[in-house]
Amino acid sequence: MHYQFMLLIYISITLCMYSMTSAELFTAISDVEPLLETHKRIIDDLDDYIDKEEQRLYVLKRHLSLYKKEHEMAMEDIPNYLGNPINAFTLIKRLTTDLDFIEKSIKVGTEYIKNITVNHDDVKYPTLEDLTGAAQALTRLQDTYQLDIGELAEGRLNGVIYSTPMTTGDCYELGRTLYNEKDYKNALRWMMEALRKYNEENDVYNFTEVDILEYISFSHYLLGEVKTALEWTKKLLALDPKHPRARGNVPHFQKAIEDIDAKLKRKRRGDIGDDEDLERPRPVSYLAKERQVYEALCRGEMEIPSEISKRLKCSYLTENHPFLKLAPFKMEQVYIAPDVYVFHEVMSDDEIEHIKNLAKPRFKRAVVHDPKTGQLVPANYRISKSGWLRDEESPVVARISRRAADFSGLSMDSAEELQVVNYGIGGHYEPHFDFARKDENAFQKSGGNRIATVLFYMSEVAQGGATVFTELGLSVFPVKNAAVFWMNLHPSGEGDIATRHAACPVLRGSKWVSNKWLHQGGQELLKPCNLEYQREDIMRKVPKPVPRTLR
Repeated sequence: MHYQFMLLIYISITLCMYSMTSAELFTAISDVEPLLETHKRIIDDLDDYIDKEEQRLYVLKRHLSLYKKEHEMAMEDIPNYLGNPINAFTLIKRLTTDLDFIEKSIKVGTEYIKNITVNHDDVKYPTLEDLTGAAQALTRLQDTYQLDIGELAEGRLNGVIYSTPMTTGDCYELGRTLYNEKDYKNALRWMMEALRKYNEENDVYNFTEVDILEYISFSHYLLGEVKTALEWTKKLLALDPKHPRARGNVPHFQKAIEDIDAKLKRKRRGDIGDDEDLERPRPVSYLAKERQVYEALCRGEMEIPSEISKRLKCSYLTENHPFLKLAPFKMEQVYIAPDVYVFHEVMSDDEIEHIKNLAKPRFKRAVVHDPKTGQLVPANYRISKSGWLRDEESPVVARISRRAADFSGLSMDSAEELQVVNYGIGGHYEPHFDFARKDENAFQKSGGNRIATVLFYMSEVAQGGATVFTELGLSVFPVKNAAVFWMNLHPSGEGDIATRHAACPVLRGSKWVSNKWLHQGGQELLKPCNLEYQREDIMRKVPKPVPRTLR
């Protein structure tokens, strides 16, 4: 409720009370004397109201100043600004939770905001789902690239300043969002950063130090760190001794600590069986090992074996088509068995812009094949938007398809449409196969399985965004105008499990790619079958992360 409204109610009640009295105040000085106390009360109330109004206006002015400063920075270089995940997160936060706070701070509230912005057709607001996605993107980046949270909060990526520092409110909202998503480990780390900034800054927020401490203490509890949770709860109660939830948590935490201590005593006596021993180490799964390799490859920390690297070649491709005798492709071999090639300068800047402009209006969130249903569904392990382009709708798209046929030496008769992809904040696609495995049957009605992949890079990526092959220990970093090419199937038609690959999170920049998937149909004379066979249950040994040697 607004303070002015409270003040009007108070004055109205006061006047009504005096109007109901029968005494005539002017007839005796002794009756007028109490009015000085009333006068003093109104002075105090007005002082309090003005102080709060000035504080409210100060907060609004601070927000406005920050918005103007950031907007000016953004307009100087929009792609570079939005390509920074910190800037992207704070922008979404300002237009969701911060805007709610601003609306409550304005005299006429939400109606004022609606009248000047929301009713305009050209205004777009992010949702809380966007805020959650941006928060998860930041944690994905910090985990994959081993980023320091303190550095991120100060606007630095790998030691380089790319944005203004995050505020206490930014860190708090990020921690709160992750807590609501049950990511208590990262929520705790960001709440600790919010607490550090809160104690260093002298600012006004719609939360208090007590709120931060409550998130910290309960995050520790949910992570199984009960003793630490109790310590933080006691710090909270030192600031707010009457906090109801904290007071209720203390005996609950103490009981949990007693139970843990009792269990440890039974364990030392040998009274606990193996089935009850929750502390015993568990074997590391294949997927966990692959995850380590994936993240190391994303950071560029692994090199392919020397017995392979010394055999790699760069050359001009003059075969496959007579025109290549006049205009050969620049071909770089980056792996052998399976053969992975990078063809340079196979798409011009003008062609890239044409394709991007065609694809943008039809962008939808990227989907994956559900192996159980065979349907296309969105998934949190693939964060991007994509659109599909047919050869028939543009000579540029048709030209790109012909070019892919020229350097791959394969037919486009059963190829899929060109898929154009733009990755989002921290956009990625976790390890996967492009071909359908036996139990999936995803491509049976579309000219057979995906025999080969052509991946065009349509933008430079300042940091991150590599294409990595987790079975090979190979990282291919985006080079604009280039294309990566590999075969997904053995000559027998069996899927080559060594082609398992992933798109690493984009740390900074905007990653644009386009995919051309070629199917078996029409390749019978170009890539005839033979008996080379690979059983799918025989997996390669996952490479171990090895630091890249110094050069």
